Amino acid sequence: MMKATYSEGFKEQALKKVFQRGQRSIRDVAEELQVNYHTLKGWMKEPLAKAERRRPQQEKRPDDWTLSERLTALQESHGLAGEALQAWCRERGVFAHQLVAWQEAFCAGAGEQRASLRALQAENQRLARALARKEKALAEAAALLVLQKKFQALLGGEVE
Repeated sequence: MMKATYSEGFKEQALKKVFQRGQRSIRDVAEELQVNYHTLKGWMKEPLAKAERRRPQQEKRPDDWTLSERLTALQESHGLAGEALQAWCRERGVFAHQLVAWQEAFCAGAGEQRASLRALQAENQRLARALARKEKALAEAAALLVLQKKFQALLGGEVE
């Protein structure tokens, strides 16, 4: 069996999740993260002094990722499942549930764009109908004006 290595970012996120678990047990959180229970307990026992001495973290937190980085992560992780997905997540300091949330956010954004596009198309059709109606009215007015001038020309200016 191969020993799993976890990034500092993953450990930090896991500990954050453990300390904010509410009524859930540590074992439940460990199962959800697919991390050994004793490994997670060991991370919890690390002294605070060690965390303070640690060099500044160079990894980005998942919340700080740009949209393009998130999209790239979704593309790279697409099709991965189970242990392969968890290994990919550990390498990058991301949780699988964050990938799901990012995917939902992208899909929701696309849905909003479609709704906006439909509204713009409806407005465009309404304006096109109004323009056509006004063009017809203008053409009718121009035709009446031409007929009026021809009528006056035929009468030879007798009616004033």
